[in-house]
Amino acid sequence: MPINYKFLGVTIDKRKPVWLKANILGAARTSKITNIIHSQNLNTVCESARCPNRGECFEKGTAVFMILGNECTRNCRFCAIKYTTEPKIPDPNEPEKIAKLAKQFGLEHVIITSVTRDDLPDGGADHFAKTLRKIRKICNENTTTEVLTPDFKNNHNSIDLVLNENPTVFNHNLETIPRLYEKVRPQANYKQSLEVLKYARNRDTNIITKTGIMVGLGETQREVLDLLHDARDAGVKMLTIGQYLQADRKNLPVIDYIHPKIFDYYKKMALKMGFQYVESAPLVRSSYYTNKFNKIVDKIN
Repeated sequence: MPINYKFLGVTIDKRKPVWLKANILGAARTSKITNIIHSQNLNTVCESARCPNRGECFEKGTAVFMILGNECTRNCRFCAIKYTTEPKIPDPNEPEKIAKLAKQFGLEHVIITSVTRDDLPDGGADHFAKTLRKIRKICNENTTTEVLTPDFKNNHNSIDLVLNENPTVFNHNLETIPRLYEKVRPQANYKQSLEVLKYARNRDTNIITKTGIMVGLGETQREVLDLLHDARDAGVKMLTIGQYLQADRKNLPVIDYIHPKIFDYYKKMALKMGFQYVESAPLVRSSYYTNKFNKIVDKIN
């Protein structure tokens, strides 16, 4: 059943609306940063996932480094990242190169994500840990860190490898409501992803847990609110909600373009549920921040 928001006085438009046009910001800085990253054979999810905000974020001097290559062992139907059955061996120098670039760019908050590497025994967790250690060693002592991890198949030993390095934020995205998992994330499991977040929160209450979802794939209002309740029950404190956009013809089509008023409604409801920080707008993505991150951390802690 498609989503119905008539109670908010808005209608669903099947055409791409004007509010989904990202600001064209930071073209010169984007080109410079991209060239530097490419020269080191590094990847950003900003580029690989075709994020609409990359110009804005690069203009602010922020980027989300993507480790373990730019080809994924899962074939999620919403994602622009290339699927492979023969992933490359992880670059052992990648953690140090990322830390040095983070220092060069003067990043106050370094975000590390990855493709899913089901081919590796630990899912790539040790590579996350090494990257966090190098950032702690090379960057400013006040630099905060965030990891956006795959589910590691809910292997607690793998999750522990990451948590032992004390990232400021542990992020794992639920992405969509459970009914749509078979269609959107056929190689993932909603309950398993919830358990990852719950385990991380219970394992170390000092770490801020976070998740992100997309809307516009045919979910209902009730299903979104149920997901938010599930995330809060798992101890999640930070939340992002954004519009799903079709990156390529091979990806799922957009079912609904969600009105900004609906995103405001979801933010209001999420804050009522007890989330302490919520970004909810059409162009919001998982690691998008409208404010300085250190101020957000102070507010949450």
